[in-house]
Amino acid sequence: MADILLTTLNAKYIHAAFGLRYLLANLGPLQARATLVEFDINQRPLDIVEAILAHRPKIIGFGIYIWNVEPTTTVIAAIRRIQPDIKIILGGPEVSYETDGQAIVQLADHVITGEADLKFAEVCAGLLSDGPPLPKIIAAELPDFARLTLPYSFYRAEDIAHRIVYIEASRGCPFTCEFCLSSLDVPVRAVPLPVLLEQLQQLLDRGLKQFKFVDRTFNLNVAVSRTILEFLLERSQPGHFFHFEMIPDRLPEDLREIIARFPPGMLQFEVGIQTFNPAVGQLISRRQNYAKLQDNFTYLRQHTGVHIHADLIVGLPGETLESFAAGFDRLIALGPQEIQVGILKRLRGTPIIRHDAEWGLTWHPQPPYEILCNRLIDFPAMQRLRRFAKYWDTVGNSGNFRHATPLIWHSAASPFHAFLRWSDWLYARLGRTDSINLVRLMELLFEYLTDELALDPKLAAETLWRDYQNGGRFDKPGFMKEFLPAGPAPGAKPARTLPKRQARHLV
Repeated sequence: MADILLTTLNAKYIHAAFGLRYLLANLGPLQARATLVEFDINQRPLDIVEAILAHRPKIIGFGIYIWNVEPTTTVIAAIRRIQPDIKIILGGPEVSYETDGQAIVQLADHVITGEADLKFAEVCAGLLSDGPPLPKIIAAELPDFARLTLPYSFYRAEDIAHRIVYIEASRGCPFTCEFCLSSLDVPVRAVPLPVLLEQLQQLLDRGLKQFKFVDRTFNLNVAVSRTILEFLLERSQPGHFFHFEMIPDRLPEDLREIIARFPPGMLQFEVGIQTFNPAVGQLISRRQNYAKLQDNFTYLRQHTGVHIHADLIVGLPGETLESFAAGFDRLIALGPQEIQVGILKRLRGTPIIRHDAEWGLTWHPQPPYEILCNRLIDFPAMQRLRRFAKYWDTVGNSGNFRHATPLIWHSAASPFHAFLRWSDWLYARLGRTDSINLVRLMELLFEYLTDELALDPKLAAETLWRDYQNGGRFDKPGFMKEFLPAGPAPGAKPARTLPKRQARHLV
């Protein structure tokens, strides 16, 4: 039983709700009357309703995000029918802007916009004490980190062992990219460093292996980021993995030196490039020094073992298919292990919509509000790019085809156009972009390489077999047996100390 129930629908079980743990940590005297229960979007809404109501809460706080707003709306609608006296409070980025007209907002009693770390406790105290009526929309002031209780003790043992644990050294972003909610989150505020390091030590002592820092600009303050990296390096062990989101054109010597001392694969940098087109960058208020970016990539690939996850966005105003292709090819040449090809989304509150009329930006009305077409890329072309992004993630990013993927463009001038051709061919054969069996995908890639591109079957088979074994698999697929040496495959799986996806990129 709990008077206050904090809950959300995570995108996957492996994700642990960071924001809810902040709310629980900062409930003060009400903490003893609260509990946290997490679900994921693959669970049936009525099963979620049943589990929530079993706690007999008086107040339910829901974390609302772009990926869960629709199923959460269904959950809340059912709770309203079954037990209408429960007070429902919403918070999160999806309900912090443009609240008018949202179905989920209409179902709620209160919506806390902005960072609700402290405001949630204040609202709950008022509701439980029958205080004066509260407005429906309640704006939270930016909390001072010095007043916040950090939430890391609320990660349970099973979270530490099996889920992604999120950490932040700062909040906010100094940049003003018009497609991003972080551009609205100013100023940048830092967690007091001694307190953060103490919490990191406690997580290490509890056996945490994978740390995902959610700072939008981890390397903004070089002194702070270097201190954290040195702290982690001194305590690092095989199996540790640290993820950071980095500003791509900011990597001074102070950071380079410490980064180079980490073992291969232990660091992952998420690097948001988004576009290589300076005119597009200017349109969306994105500042970027491409020469420094290229130099930093070169250094990371030649002198460190950092796993680089780089982002590009399809559909930005002013970006043609050809300029995107040129940017993709330029990024391929820089050699990141992964390239996330994202489809532009119209996140609530972001100023990207100021370009709608001039550039003909047309958005899907339902989450995740992806762009459908614009003045330069029509809907059929955008669909091709959407499929390109899906197949690239499955083939190019997964690590399952690390050596085979470059064969797709082995004799082509443009890796982008070569992969787009493969993407079109694959979709014509399958008619879908997901739920593709790995061996079936290998067989289709072998067929494409040998029939469409006229590659030597023995070379194609040996390359695919090498990739297959790199993933720890040794059951030789039947379609390639005639092209491979006879005899049993090796039976021992290689030892793995990194996450599977990243480990495949190292072999």
